[in-house]
Amino acid sequence: MSSPQFFQTPILNSPYDYPGRHWELDLTGQPTNAIIEQRRGSALITPVPKPKKQHGKTAQSEMLLDSGDGLSTQEQEYNPTPIINEIRRHVEDWRRQRNPNDWLVTPETARLLQHWRTHPFNGIRPFFCQVEAAETIIWLTEVAPKLGQRTATVRGHIKGANEQANPQLLRHALKLAMGAGKTTVMAMLIAWHTVNAVRHSNSRLFTRGFLVVTPGITIRDRLRVLLPNDPDSYYRGRELVPGDMLGDIERAKIVITNYHAFKPRERLDLAKGTRALLQGHGPDLKTLETEGQMIQRVMPDLMGMKQIVVLNDEAHHCYREKADDGGKDLKGEEKEEAKKNNEAARLWISGIEVVQRKLGLRAVYDLSATPFFLRGSGIYGVEISATDFKRGDRA
Repeated sequence: MSSPQFFQTPILNSPYDYPGRHWELDLTGQPTNAIIEQRRGSALITPVPKPKKQHGKTAQSEMLLDSGDGLSTQEQEYNPTPIINEIRRHVEDWRRQRNPNDWLVTPETARLLQHWRTHPFNGIRPFFCQVEAAETIIWLTEVAPKLGQRTATVRGHIKGANEQANPQLLRHALKLAMGAGKTTVMAMLIAWHTVNAVRHSNSRLFTRGFLVVTPGITIRDRLRVLLPNDPDSYYRGRELVPGDMLGDIERAKIVITNYHAFKPRERLDLAKGTRALLQGHGPDLKTLETEGQMIQRVMPDLMGMKQIVVLNDEAHHCYREKADDGGKDLKGEEKEEAKKNNEAARLWISGIEVVQRKLGLRAVYDLSATPFFLRGSGIYGVEISATDFKRGDRA
């Protein structure tokens, strides 16, 4: 029987520092009360109570602790943990280099990295996981392409996974535990892109245009702190950029919307009888918005821009389900819920695909705290995971 040590002190690391210790877990996901003096590798963990016998096998016999090269259950066909751990190792090696000239990034990016890592913040200081989230996207964008064969596996994996799950889109998923502060990470990514886009106007890596998509109005209102001119803007209020860069941030074009806005609207408000009269025996009247009209309504401030960045909040709701097996074993309320989820997800990702066709996308950054498997979606690995973060290392 486990002693109470783990439950008395479950958190071993400061959220502001590298998580260099963790509690060991056994093969059922239970703590052994041994402390390992290194960072926990990313793994798919299903903690379960002591199993009960059921007809010669345990009730939890299909649940496993994944070591990084297998499957977490018989259903889940995609396991992102090996590539997550590989990217972590690359980013850690890169972070240890003390000379900014060795970072293979622009001077502006180097300045932001130094600011986030060492600035004496007067108020809320960024957590390690927030900085690492931004570092990972920066490394994938600015550094990895310059390292040739050393990063070929990483770049090939992300490209291939996107082609399978999100054709024509480049998506990177950042998974941060609930409460870790996804909004701050969004602000850091917007700042990094914008400052570089302003000061390197000919670069194709960066943009000043951002579309932030949320699953609801409440979240959309909460994200107004991403707007440079908002009274509570994070860039100034939380000191996320040096003072001399605030003027650059003001040149960002940011639209915050919820995915429901992607649904084409009727351009003509016609009663059923009037519609039938006008249509007569001809083809159906085309009264819905075109794709161009829809994005003109949703994001008018971005219409003159190219290669914008999409940031999806609670991005586990954004996917295109597989047609062959999604929800085939579900019944009743579960089946109906899965159907609604899939319809919402289809609208969300279809809207982003329209933006890609009409304006062009530089990248899509997905932020979520939810596990990657959504039952009924028919997809395993809803997002293409670039890395996996925790607020500290709690277990």
